[in-house]
Amino acid sequence: MKINLRWQFLLALTGFIFVLALLSYQVQVQTTSYCTVTEAAEGGTFVEGMVGTPQYLNPLLSDNNPVDRELVSLIFDGLTRRDANGRLLPALADSWEVSEDGLSVVFSLRDDVIWQDGEPFSAEDVAFTYGLMQSDEFPNAGLRALWQTVTITVIDVQTVQFTLEEPYAPFLDATTRGILPVHLLEGVTAVSLPDQPFNATPIGTGPLIVEGGVQNGRLRFLPNPVYWQQAHLDAIEFRFFPNETSLLDAFTNGEIQAINNVSPVMLPQIAELPQTRLFTSAAPRFTELLFNLGGTEAPALGRVDVRQALAYALNRDLMVDEVLNGQAVPLEGPYLPTSWAYNPPLLTQYDFAPETAVALLNAAGWTLPEGQTVRQQEEESLILRLLFLDTSTFRALATAVQQQWAEVGVGVTLQPAASYDELLTALIERDFDVALLEVRPSGDPDLYDFWSQ
Repeated sequence: MKINLRWQFLLALTGFIFVLALLSYQVQVQTTSYCTVTEAAEGGTFVEGMVGTPQYLNPLLSDNNPVDRELVSLIFDGLTRRDANGRLLPALADSWEVSEDGLSVVFSLRDDVIWQDGEPFSAEDVAFTYGLMQSDEFPNAGLRALWQTVTITVIDVQTVQFTLEEPYAPFLDATTRGILPVHLLEGVTAVSLPDQPFNATPIGTGPLIVEGGVQNGRLRFLPNPVYWQQAHLDAIEFRFFPNETSLLDAFTNGEIQAINNVSPVMLPQIAELPQTRLFTSAAPRFTELLFNLGGTEAPALGRVDVRQALAYALNRDLMVDEVLNGQAVPLEGPYLPTSWAYNPPLLTQYDFAPETAVALLNAAGWTLPEGQTVRQQEEESLILRLLFLDTSTFRALATAVQQQWAEVGVGVTLQPAASYDELLTALIERDFDVALLEVRPSGDPDLYDFWSQ
């Protein structure tokens, strides 16, 4: 069973190699009136701003939109959840048992869970949710490939069994995805799921209840009165902005009290604001450059020495300090430091060495003619298209890559994608030479799908 759960948008991209990896930090900014008390105050409405717009408040459809991902986590629970250290813990499931042969996992569900509309939660909801992902028409290829190899059996109201065709060690990681209510979506198919009104005003089992859907660029949440952990606030309101400039203006004017996932590029401006505090923590994601080895536009990337030269030409420390304002650290390899598979000594480390980069490019036949700024080989110029999502952070990083590669005679044409859909289309169609991407790895360290599909 060869499954990728969180990187499904890269499944079709064979022949990719990453060269740049930066472990990101998550930054939140709040007005000091919300973060100077030692005990939680009761009541009030907390207002947070975000860049972007909700599209699908549905855990089966939220993977490609960061706004959806964040909001869905407040509305829905999975059978399991992961804590800050990546450990798997019970959520809607009270416990589970794995058979000795690894082919059967039986979940015992909690008996005190009800949906936010008062209906009881049961194993039928679990079977319905994962059943949708088994459909040939389900849009997420990675999830579909996994669940089509699993037989789901409702044993009783509080017990559900998953039977696998063969042992699959990271299977439990797939059970963190939120569960949908069958009593509200019964009869809905994988094809019609994206068109359901439910995606705008969902009902979950999580800590917050959506009130009325998005109105005038705002989405209001109320505490779930039957959730096991009660909120101290009367409400939480999210306001959505088209760009970071308008978001920062709203914070400066007091329209919102907090910004989550602050762009590192904005930090110098924010740090100067009065009555403001910043909170920083390591985020479970990293940024990397991927080479399209199967492309025909840049055949030079097919040579390992050229790719090594590009790696040696990157000054990651400078990017962290001057572009990301210290909100990242260089990362060796495709694993987060919290993963048991993280072992940097096993990997080749490409420290900044422009002299080595120049020597490798010369040896590969890419020479720099006198008076020229871009290397050539048989009248072909070494110019690469760099694809990235057009946000302030990624544009700044892409520009830094462009400048650093120019120092060794490699030209870069910036290829900004205006939206996630545009980025995804370019990736699927291989319309790029190098891609600057953010990766949020799952708890499974197996990279087979990431590199091989």
